[in-house]
Formats: sequence, structure tokens, C-alpha cells
Amino acid sequence: MVWKYVRDGERHNDTHHSRNFVMKPLTDSAMELSWETEMNGKWEKVKTRTTVMAPLGLAIEMLEGPIAGSKFFNVYTPAGNKTAISVYGEFASKTIPPAQLEPAAHGFLEQVFNEDNAAIQAMAGKK
Repeated sequence: MVWKYVRDGERHNDTHHSRNFVMKPLTDSAMELSWETEMNGKWEKVKTRTTVMAPLGLAIEMLEGPIAGSKFFNVYTPAGNKTAISVYGEFASKTIPPAQLEPAAHGFLEQVFNEDNAAIQAMAGKK
């Protein structure tokens, strides 16, 4: 179910309350994604290079936005009828002060997880 959701660009985009979403394929497994998202009352452009490495996970490089320069990998591990997710990487920012970067990265990851989880549950008919 996770991979079906990840590959459904339109549904995935609609989940994250963004606008002006564009997906540019780079290879069979890599793409650039760009969109605008509302942060602190204003619209911010975000751009990523995402490489799908199913069934292991996703490699994500933040190219534009508040955490541009960040690189991380989401590892998906089957856990019965659920999927465990671990995130490994390094977060960077030219606009977020160092003392606020870790909480901002955790907040970003938590928000994305919660939105994705709700959408996947809906796809599976559990909500």
C-alpha cells in the first residue's frame, strides 16, 4: 500500500496541502518535485530530488526551500500489516537558526508522516 501511494503523484500531492505541484521525471526511479507550501503564513517554494528505491525506501535531497541542502533517506520496513519508517540523514538550512533546525526538521517529518499515514489509511479503506 505504501508503494502504491508513493507512486500516485496526484493523490500524494493533494495530501500535503500544497499548490503549483510539478513532477519532472529524471530516470525510471528518480524525479524532481516542486511545489509551494504555506509556512508561517506565507507560500514557500520547495523542490526535491527524490529517488525511489523500492522496496527499501526513498532518497530525498532538498534543492530549494527552508531546508535546502538537507539530504535524508526514508527506510520502509515491513512490520506485519504495518510499515515501520526510519529516517537517516543530515538537515541543513540557510534560513533556520542552528538551534531551531532539529525541532524544525522533526516537525516537518512529523507533519509529512501524519498526512501520508491518513492518506494511506484512507486508500486501504481503514478510514
